[in-house]
Amino acid sequence: MENVILLIHLLLTLALIGVVLLQRSEGGGLGMGGGGGGAVAGRSAATALGKVTWVLGFAIFATSVALTIIAAKNSSGSSVLDRITDAPPAKSAPAPELPDAGDSLLPPTADDSAPLTPTAD
Repeated sequence: MENVILLIHLLLTLALIGVVLLQRSEGGGLGMGGGGGGAVAGRSAATALGKVTWVLGFAIFATSVALTIIAAKNSSGSSVLDRITDAPPAKSAPAPELPDAGDSLLPPTADDSAPLTPTAD
């Protein structure tokens, strides 16, 4: 059900974008379109595209509310903050001990028995 409403919501959104782009500009915003008297002119009659815009806007609002209700119903019923506890996390296996490197962090010197460069076998 959620996928069906989501698909309808997306189709309504695309339709609303198309209807808004088809409408005539009411002038002045980008220096094109409209004309007419501007702020002095009375309110123009509602066009069919204007009415379709209102209907599509209301339909998008309704599908948004429906999707919100479905998502709330499908939630686990608890908040993420409810999952936070003061208990420490469970202990895992202890980390392996590192070999003792001695007091020096410098590489081995030339007189040590270990080779400094790897050899190919």
